[in-house]
Amino acid sequence: MHMADALISPAVGGAMWAATAGLAAYAAKKVQHDIDERKVPLMGVLGAFVFAAQMINFTIPATGSSGHLGGGLLLAILLGPQAAFLTISSILTIQALFFADGGLLALGCNIFNMGFFPAFIAYPFIYKPLVGDNPSQGRLFFAAVLSAVIGLQIGAFGVVLETFLSGISELPFGAFVLLMQPIHLAIGFVEGLITATVILFIWKEAPEILKKSTKSSSFAAISYKRVVTALVIATVLTAGGLSWFASSNPDGLEWSIANVAGEDELKTPEGIHGVLAEIQEKIAFLPDYNFKQTEQPATAETNEKAAPSWPSVDTGTSAAGIVGSFLTLVLAYTIGKGLQHFAKQ
Repeated sequence: MHMADALISPAVGGAMWAATAGLAAYAAKKVQHDIDERKVPLMGVLGAFVFAAQMINFTIPATGSSGHLGGGLLLAILLGPQAAFLTISSILTIQALFFADGGLLALGCNIFNMGFFPAFIAYPFIYKPLVGDNPSQGRLFFAAVLSAVIGLQIGAFGVVLETFLSGISELPFGAFVLLMQPIHLAIGFVEGLITATVILFIWKEAPEILKKSTKSSSFAAISYKRVVTALVIATVLTAGGLSWFASSNPDGLEWSIANVAGEDELKTPEGIHGVLAEIQEKIAFLPDYNFKQTEQPATAETNEKAAPSWPSVDTGTSAAGIVGSFLTLVLAYTIGKGLQHFAKQ
C-alpha cells in the first residue's frame, strides 16, 4: 500500500508530511520518557524483520492481486504504539530513499496510513480491549486478526481520500473505493493471520513482552534472547531466500488503480513531482529491491527473458533484502538509542 507521488498533490503531500512530523515528535517525546535500554535492540530487530516480511507479497486468490504485511500492528503489540510508529517510519523511509518503494512526496501519507492507523487506532481501541488484562491464546489470535483487518481498512480508505483530495490522478472516488476496500479486506485478513502467528510464538517463548508492552512497563527483567535470535534468523531467511517466492501480481493499490484507470502506473506530473523523482532515482541504489539495471534496446529476445518467473531466484533480491533489513535495524536502533541518550541528560 505504498503510495506513489503520481497520486498526491503538493498540498496534500505537504500537509501529510506536517501531520506525520508532528506525530513523530509526539512519539519521540513519549518514547524518550518511557524507553528502557532493553527495548531499543528490539526496535531494531523488529524493524528489520518487518522490512524483510514486507518483501513477500502473497497472492489473493481469484483476483490477480497480491498483498504484503504492513507490520504496524505487530510492532505496536510488541513495542507499544509510540515506539512502533517510529519503527514503521524507519522502515518506510529506508524503502522510499534507497529502494524507490513509495514516493518521497507521498512518504508522509504512507507513514500516516501504515503507522498511525494501526498503532494509534487499531491497537489501543480494538486490540487492547479485546485482549484485556488476562490474555489467552484465543483472545490474542482473535484480537490480532480483527485489529489488522480494521486497521488496514482505515488505511486503505486513507489512501483513497488522500488521492481524491489531491485531485491530480482523475481516479473517480466511488470506483476507487469500491475496489480498494474489498481487496484490502482480504489482505488484512492474511496480515492478521501472520500477525497472530508471530504473537502466539512470542507469547509462548516470552509472554512478559506482551504483558509489559501493553502496560508500557520496563523490559528490564525480561529474558528475550531466544525471541531476538529467532527474529534475526527469520529476517535473514526471509530477506535472503523467501523473498524469491513473492507473488509477481500487483499489490492491492496497484491492482485497484489498474482496474479503475486501465493502466498499471499513472504518469508523474512535472514540477515538484519531477524534481523529487530525479532525487529519488539518484539516491535509490537498489530500486525495486534489486541492482540497478542498465537500459538496453527492447528486442523479442530481451522481452522473453524479462517475463516474470516464480520463484524468482535472484541474488540481487537477496542482497537488497539483507541490506535493507540491516539499514532499517541501524536506523530504528539509532533512533531508540538517541532518545535514550537524551532522556538521561
